[in-house]
Amino acid sequence: MTYRVAMDIGGTFTDVVTFDSDARQVHAGKVLTTPDDLARGVFDALERFRLPFDDVSFFVHGTTQGLNALLERRGAKVLILTTRGIGDVHRIARGNRERLFDLHYRKPTPLVGPDAVVEVGGRLDADGREREPLDEDAVRRAARRARDEGFDAVAVCFLFAFRDGEHERRAGRILREELGPERLVVLSHEVAPEWREYERTSTTVMEAYTGPSVHRYLDRIEARFADKGLDVPVHVMQSSGGLVNAGFARRHPLQTLLSGPVGGTMGGVAVSRLLERPNVICIDMGGTSFDVSLVMDHEADVSPSGSCEGFPVLMPMVNLHTIGAGGGSLAYAEGTALRVGPESAGAVPGPACYGRGGTRATVTDANCVLGRVDAGSFAGGGMRLDPDAAHRAVEQLAGELDMDPVALASGICDVGNAKMAQAIRTLTVEHGREPGQFALLAFGGAGPMHAAFIAREIGITQVVVPRFPGAFSAWGMLESDVRRDFSMQFLATDRTLDTRALSAALKELRAQADEALTEQGIPEESRSVTHGVDMRYESQDYTLTVPILDTDEITGADYAEVLGRRFAEAHHKRYGHATPGAPVQFVALRTTGHGRVERADGAAGEPAEETAEPVVREVVFDGEALPTTVVARSALPVGARLAGPAVVHEETSTTVVPPEAELRVDEHKFLIITLAARPEMEDLA
Repeated sequence: MTYRVAMDIGGTFTDVVTFDSDARQVHAGKVLTTPDDLARGVFDALERFRLPFDDVSFFVHGTTQGLNALLERRGAKVLILTTRGIGDVHRIARGNRERLFDLHYRKPTPLVGPDAVVEVGGRLDADGREREPLDEDAVRRAARRARDEGFDAVAVCFLFAFRDGEHERRAGRILREELGPERLVVLSHEVAPEWREYERTSTTVMEAYTGPSVHRYLDRIEARFADKGLDVPVHVMQSSGGLVNAGFARRHPLQTLLSGPVGGTMGGVAVSRLLERPNVICIDMGGTSFDVSLVMDHEADVSPSGSCEGFPVLMPMVNLHTIGAGGGSLAYAEGTALRVGPESAGAVPGPACYGRGGTRATVTDANCVLGRVDAGSFAGGGMRLDPDAAHRAVEQLAGELDMDPVALASGICDVGNAKMAQAIRTLTVEHGREPGQFALLAFGGAGPMHAAFIAREIGITQVVVPRFPGAFSAWGMLESDVRRDFSMQFLATDRTLDTRALSAALKELRAQADEALTEQGIPEESRSVTHGVDMRYESQDYTLTVPILDTDEITGADYAEVLGRRFAEAHHKRYGHATPGAPVQFVALRTTGHGRVERADGAAGEPAEETAEPVVREVVFDGEALPTTVVARSALPVGARLAGPAVVHEETSTTVVPPEAELRVDEHKFLIITLAARPEMEDLA
């Protein structure tokens, strides 16, 4: 069996990458997503490639099933079971300090209303000691209510369960006994064994809310694999940037929340190492959304916690900022102003130029009017565009705004580019990072078309367009390792740190990681384990994770000082200042198990030879129609250089090189666009 297959199921397209490990060849393509049945879209894609199923040895995919359930508020009906006296934790939540003075801020509506919260007797103290036994009769009454009122899932969130999960385990056994396997039971100490009652409750509720839809999706995928005779484990991308099998994803569905877009970040890690560029901004512009993430020092920017739709999540997540801006984003008039997105035309009916019934102007239609999309070569010639339909859609909106249609098309692109540039600033400038110190890695079906303009907006001078940019997130999944994360509360100060207790706790976490990787089928020689500890200055509220480089170094009374120095360095790097010698606290331990799998390792594959000569036609830039070279990417050999303006088309995307920029093809067959530095940026330098 030689083929490794990865898929990224997006809102508009399902992207596919296959890697033939014998021939070291990579091939990519895309099919329209089937929103009514995502599992059907998976097999539509497989059948297009005509892969012999007996030769497929590995399958991984990213799915937005759980995320879509959250975004569209069509998740499960959830009952919360919690400790008597704290039933309002989920509803009260926390104030948003980042938007403290925003008069328009509205707290997200809780996923579970107050009428679906059941308080039961039983109590642990802050050290995990039992103060009051669990009221098992109350748990059984709650189970009967869940059954009688048609709840799909039960989220169990008891006070201080992160210290000792015995009360939750007993409640879980009772609930499963009463409700059977058809209803999901989620225990907070298994999902998020960490302090902060609201954040732990929020994470547990989100897993219960999204879990049933993820379960149904994975069941359909595996059933269809069996029907087709495809006897290979199904792997899923996690929000942390690692892979897990479907069995684990079914038990921990929340881990797949950002499954699709994270593949692009992990591809960015592989590219940063390949090009020896430690700092990379990854932008993924598809048909519906625009995702931004960072690679720093050749590693993905991963946090031990995050948020989604305003709800906190206690699990490792790639820091990903998403906005509604894609090729299918609809342009519309709001009074006399032009607006673009977040609403999208999606896969059905899609942009007007797709010829599938769409009549409203989108970003793709604007690019078509400007001449930046080649109607005959779009999607490798697999989809022929209708430029007349794009012109009609843009002209209709231009009439509403009393504008010239070409000027409006330029405006649509400019507004979209400005929104995307601001999304990048959210992860860079607002965190003290200078965008000009990064390269911009552009992928997604529409990313390379807009990347140079976005880079110019924020002062970046180098844009990298990888092979198969429209399917790059799927390629990134083939470059990812199996990953399992574990955490344990560990409260101490630099004065009270017990290194023997620290070593014992890390040994326990390592054993959990080894057991999990064994379950995932990873041989011992392919495993590695890393450790870290969450630290903060005394009286601080939030923490930074400091690496523990080698557990053998945990000896002697001075180890607290070693970690204190590392924390000060991390604090200075993150916030620009530190207070060496100030008292510090240890809050939680984190262990990550990695299982290395076979990778494509930069294998690019050989595209079909292009015999057509480049052509020159007019394309609009900055309101002016300029003679522009239009060429197929496969016609550009390694070392080729091309001065802008130029348009480079290929099967999965189109790259636009604006005037006063230059493109070259490097030794990895990546397109490198170099832009002139903006005068104000040169002054800052």
